[in-house]
Amino acid sequence: MPPRRCGDAGQAFPIYITMVAGLLFLAFAYFAVGQAAVNRNGAQTAADAAALAAAQDTRDKLAGEWLEKVLDPATWQDIFDGDGAELDGCGHADQLAAQNDAEVRNCGAGPWPLSYKVDVQSSEPVGESIVPGTENQYAAASATAVIEKRCSVELPAENAPDDSLPTLDCAGQKWNLNPDDLTDLPEPQDLFDVHLAD
Repeated sequence: MPPRRCGDAGQAFPIYITMVAGLLFLAFAYFAVGQAAVNRNGAQTAADAAALAAAQDTRDKLAGEWLEKVLDPATWQDIFDGDGAELDGCGHADQLAAQNDAEVRNCGAGPWPLSYKVDVQSSEPVGESIVPGTENQYAAASATAVIEKRCSVELPAENAPDDSLPTLDCAGQKWNLNPDDLTDLPEPQDLFDVHLAD
């Protein structure tokens, strides 16, 4: 009986090399996708923080205006409704975006009254990877933050003194304001809610 040839083992080696190369390519491709996802999440975090910072700045200004006019209840409702409010909080959006390694590309009034829409771009590109062109790709994201009043105004009773102030009902917490003792007043976060739009 003639001896068996062992040439079949040599034919399996190129197939093995091809499979390993394919697996390595897939691993690098998954890494590139993960790298891009991390970059995108970072940009979204920066956009959220920037929009909230802009809205909180405007909320604080509205609360400050209410404090200045607390003895003039006729102006309260307009302040709570944001009538005439200046949406000039984008400087704070720039600061928060920079702290999160991003740059604000656009900041301004959002689609709802008393809202901001902020678009950002990551400061650093995705970086080199097995996917061509990623070294020049920057992640972008946008967010919208809304300021909403939390308080309703309850007028004084008919037999109350003329200088009585209305009662504020802020999400169930009542503030009975005494014009002779204005030391216990609501904070900005009591008067207005700031949140990201869904």
